[in-house]
Amino acid sequence: MQALVAELQAQLRAAQHDNARLRHQLEHALRRLYGRKAERLEDVPGQGALVLGDPPAAAADGGADEPPDDPDEPTASSGDAGGQRRRRGRAPLPKDLPRQRTVLEPDAAALTCARCTTAKTRIGEDVTEELEYEPAVLRVHEYVRPKYACPHCEAGVVQAALPARPIDQGRPGPGLLAHVVTAKYADHLPLHRQEGIFARSGVDLSRRTLCDWVAAVAELVAPIVGEMQRVVLTSHVIHSDDTPITVQDPAHPAGSRRGYLWVYGGDQGDFVYDYTASRGRDGPTRFLAGYGGYLQADAYAGYDEVFQTGAVVEVGCWAHARRYVFEAVQTALEPATHLLALIRRLYAVEREATTGQLDVAGRQALRAAQSRPVLATIHEQIATLTPTVLPKSPLGEALGYLRRQWRALTRYTEDGALAIDNNAAERALRVVAVGRKNWLFAGSDAGGQRAALLYSLIGTCKHLGLDPFAYLRDVIGRVATHPMRRIAELTPHGWQAQRLAAAAAS
Repeated sequence: MQALVAELQAQLRAAQHDNARLRHQLEHALRRLYGRKAERLEDVPGQGALVLGDPPAAAADGGADEPPDDPDEPTASSGDAGGQRRRRGRAPLPKDLPRQRTVLEPDAAALTCARCTTAKTRIGEDVTEELEYEPAVLRVHEYVRPKYACPHCEAGVVQAALPARPIDQGRPGPGLLAHVVTAKYADHLPLHRQEGIFARSGVDLSRRTLCDWVAAVAELVAPIVGEMQRVVLTSHVIHSDDTPITVQDPAHPAGSRRGYLWVYGGDQGDFVYDYTASRGRDGPTRFLAGYGGYLQADAYAGYDEVFQTGAVVEVGCWAHARRYVFEAVQTALEPATHLLALIRRLYAVEREATTGQLDVAGRQALRAAQSRPVLATIHEQIATLTPTVLPKSPLGEALGYLRRQWRALTRYTEDGALAIDNNAAERALRVVAVGRKNWLFAGSDAGGQRAALLYSLIGTCKHLGLDPFAYLRDVIGRVATHPMRRIAELTPHGWQAQRLAAAAAS
């Protein structure tokens, strides 16, 4: 009888554990689908009553709001310089916009004084601005090439040569090509929607034609992206991450399968995207061949072969670690929230370094003085909590991640040039995450490779604060005749430097 009771009690405990695990998965899925993706402790019921024991400075700095590690979730830093909030109120309209002035005069009778019949004089004016919109204008650029010949012998016919054009025997100009690419990869406007927009302007451009144009632009800019990749591989630190996209495949039973876009961000501000048909280690191994330096990424095993060479040093991501701990708050409120408070202190140190505009040496010294003691406390908490929780519980999985990644997670304190997390790569992938909700899929592996090339230029332009349309319109018109030895001038960095130099000279 006692054996039966013990067996039933064991089954009950297992069922309770499974029930708790399934409830956690359901709550996690519902929050991902319908809730706020930002990892804010105030969203957790009952958290406000818990005493975290934070020092006043850490509690007041808003450190619970570290940028989320979700490419779909916008952050303050993605839209505003330095993460500052936009000012409230109506912003003035740009002075360089074309203006149409309409003067509204009073009735003629009102311009004469009713008392003394004297003509009134103008003493001032009020100007009210109204922002108007006109659809984009399509125009045809005609290249007229007169022919000349000798009138006597009708020999020696001469005619000027056509200038270099983006597509041989093609009709689109650089501006139209730049618009199509920018609309799709920067503004997330699929080609079938662009087809409809052009039709409203009276121009019939099929999706097949637009797709061919995108492919032609990708081929044109491939040498530029190759130069950007060369620069990235000279970096002291590279940030990397990946995100899935759907790829059409008639040979697949479902008609489509997953492909992956990887991003590699260098410390000079270049972001190069790479496409792979699978999430295997071949992608990072091929792209990072010959690289030596720091690689900051998540704990994905696909990078392991890169780290095994010894030339590449792994740096962990505290945003990933924080997410694992945050997911455990629902089932282990007090220990998980205490760990989050300690992680908050680590981010408070980073904000202090940024606010103080510390250089690499200063940031490293500040981390040694303030971050390492906090890391030691976190390590003690991990050792204390691990024997008390189930390994497969949310908190157990969070602690397991911290244990396995501890060396990589603490490495950022050894070099002031390293970041505390990999959010630079996460933000760079946000443009893909938002775009795939609109264009839905790539037509083939070749389409994924074209997307990687064009996202490299669009993503770097956005990071540098450049207008991607202005950049592409200029570069598409010049790249075909530009000397390869000076291809660096056409990268977003080189293009920006040339314009800044020209502006300074003028």
